[in-house]
Amino acid sequence: MTQVFQGRSFLAEKDFSREEFEYLIDFSAHLKDLKKRGVPHHYLEGKNIALLFEKTSTRTRAAFTTAAIDLGAHPEYLGANDIQLGKKESTEDTAKVLGRMFDGIEFRGFSQRMVEELAEFSGVPVWNGLTDEWHPTQMLADYLTIKENFGKLEGITLVYCGDGRNNVANSLLVAGTLMGVNVHIFSPKELFPAEEIVKLAEGYAKESGAHVLVTDNVDEAVKGADVFYTDVWVSMGEEDKFKERVELLQPYQVNMDLIKKANNDNLIFLHCLPAFHDTNTVYGKDVAEKFGVKEMEVTDEVFRSKYARHFDQAENRMHTIKAVMAATLGNLFIPKV
Repeated sequence: MTQVFQGRSFLAEKDFSREEFEYLIDFSAHLKDLKKRGVPHHYLEGKNIALLFEKTSTRTRAAFTTAAIDLGAHPEYLGANDIQLGKKESTEDTAKVLGRMFDGIEFRGFSQRMVEELAEFSGVPVWNGLTDEWHPTQMLADYLTIKENFGKLEGITLVYCGDGRNNVANSLLVAGTLMGVNVHIFSPKELFPAEEIVKLAEGYAKESGAHVLVTDNVDEAVKGADVFYTDVWVSMGEEDKFKERVELLQPYQVNMDLIKKANNDNLIFLHCLPAFHDTNTVYGKDVAEKFGVKEMEVTDEVFRSKYARHFDQAENRMHTIKAVMAATLGNLFIPKV
């Protein structure tokens, strides 16, 4: 009998139907409940998982590691300096080797093509922990957190503030509209999402009844907001653009004035983290010294406010990643969704 998820890779939101994505979110909530109650769920007993990290990570690495162990699997971390991926050995050759030794592979790096090649040539499920184009495991955690707070996804309005052409904005647009969430991108014109991403999201919105808005007008952006979401102004690999981004994105900072503009006391604030909300980091101190800015994409006031749900969101990375690994590798009976 055909199984919906078994053997599939998780590379981008657009590869999955609305029903499949919503199933994974609900399955994540179930696994979260099992963990809270101390109920074992070793669906991957005896499996070996390769964790390939070209980019550094806190949440993604910790989430994949703990999720694998909770599922009874053995995770093996392979960092940028540990293997030859794409340098002395092609992605295809690396994939063929790892696929003979591991039962599943996670990849976090720059190139979407690389994670796709790993899936194409390894013969095992491959999970995208982040590339420059998409961040699908983050989306499951984000929308699980939203559903936990509002009891639904359809009809919710999410406002993303900041760099509108990064991987998180791309993924929020596609995953959100897929599931009936209205997605507003509040960004300067120079950082609007790519046209093909917007068109893809608009196609999903037409089917789900959601709407898409890309604007640099604050009053348009915040109208009907249930969720404010932001990300760092400078993505990994773009550190030379700090000055340009600080100048460009200051009007798009999530601060209490912006929160109050939405006129919704039940709204929540999300951030995929890390966040530059103070000067207690090397980057934070450096930016404060060079540009006189002590808070970047979100103020410390909002970050620590009653609206904040980013630590719930961070925890949910583990539960949602667990759901993806179990569903695609655990031989679970899921003939339809």
